[in-house]
Amino acid sequence: MYFNEFSNFFKLTSKTSHRISSWDKKGGNYDFIHIGSKKTKVLADIEGPGIIKHIYFTTILQNPLDFRYAIIRMYWDYEENPSVEVPIGDFFGVSNCRVRLINSVIITINRGVLGSYGFNIYFPMPFSKHAKIEIENQGPSTLGGVTSALWYHIDYEKLNEPLPNDTGYFHAYWNREKLTKISKKIPEKKKNIQLWSGKNLTGEDNYVILDTEGDGQLAGLLLNIDNIVGGWYGEGDDMIFIDDDIWPPTIHGTGTEEIFGGGASPKHEYSGPYTGFHLIENYNYSGNNGMYRWFVNDPIRFRKRVKWTIEHGHANNFENDYSSVAYWYQKEPHKKFLPLPTVKERIPRLPQNYEEIWSDCILTATKMLRNYRKSENKRSLDTLYQDAMHDFMQGKYQIAYNNFKKVRLMLKGK
Repeated sequence: MYFNEFSNFFKLTSKTSHRISSWDKKGGNYDFIHIGSKKTKVLADIEGPGIIKHIYFTTILQNPLDFRYAIIRMYWDYEENPSVEVPIGDFFGVSNCRVRLINSVIITINRGVLGSYGFNIYFPMPFSKHAKIEIENQGPSTLGGVTSALWYHIDYEKLNEPLPNDTGYFHAYWNREKLTKISKKIPEKKKNIQLWSGKNLTGEDNYVILDTEGDGQLAGLLLNIDNIVGGWYGEGDDMIFIDDDIWPPTIHGTGTEEIFGGGASPKHEYSGPYTGFHLIENYNYSGNNGMYRWFVNDPIRFRKRVKWTIEHGHANNFENDYSSVAYWYQKEPHKKFLPLPTVKERIPRLPQNYEEIWSDCILTATKMLRNYRKSENKRSLDTLYQDAMHDFMQGKYQIAYNNFKKVRLMLKGK
């Protein structure tokens, strides 16, 4: 496998370095592409053998729902069924369309201006004969919001010798259970509360992150939890059933926050090299929460099959909205993924006035473009506008809405 390559940083090899990007082939500065509504764009079509080392993209003034509208797919060695099929935001660490900064060894999200962020992923992605990466925009308008533009880099190496026989191919799969089902064993008065009693000795009602077959190893997890019912939701243990496991599973955890390296019941966002609770929307745990774990130093191996699960509350006593991305390596062929949910079924819970706020964002952006240079207080105006855009991208919708109104008043000189 291609982990821990920093230890080989000083070794000179015969590999050659390459990049595919959105650079302007006419020599201008229009270094972006457009992906229209209901259109698919192939970003990379590469002959092997090789290894993709890094993928980057950014947009400006985009609709946050683009993160679930757009699907990224990857195909290795002319396979019919994709090895990666994930909403683009989730693939790059965006939880429920709410952006947070991530500073990890695998994914980084870095802030720019005008509500833009740079999204980077560093999983090595080997291929023997061929690699194809595409984005399908299933949204109602051109990907990229107001600017309708997507900038991207795909950095890769070409090899002058075949991949080793023990090479696993990169895979990523997205799943969502819009409302997790409470175990039938839980009495009514014990539902949706922090629970210490109750038993789960089967794992049968757990949320399923991944259920696949083959020879491989788990490499990473992004878990999103919209805590609809409120209260501390995280007493759920992870349970990973490997190969011929029935009960108990080979891997059994002690709670949700432990998976992601947290202290008890985290209330503050953090982002580390291998673990993070990068999204904690509310101090009381309600609303949206996002977390990640990279198994760079401790991949979880399987030889025949794996079923990766987690309880939703202790003994599955919480009904909340769970979604996830499983990242792993395995030998091909892989088990065909279940079809992705429809666009409507992928969209996270939003405030009722979301479309009004998005329209307000577009209106404010238009007025800024027309009137900013005429303004007498450019610095204060720019600061307020930039903060409003980032609040909007982070899911702080009401704060953004109020500040958009203030920006328009300032543009009028009030």
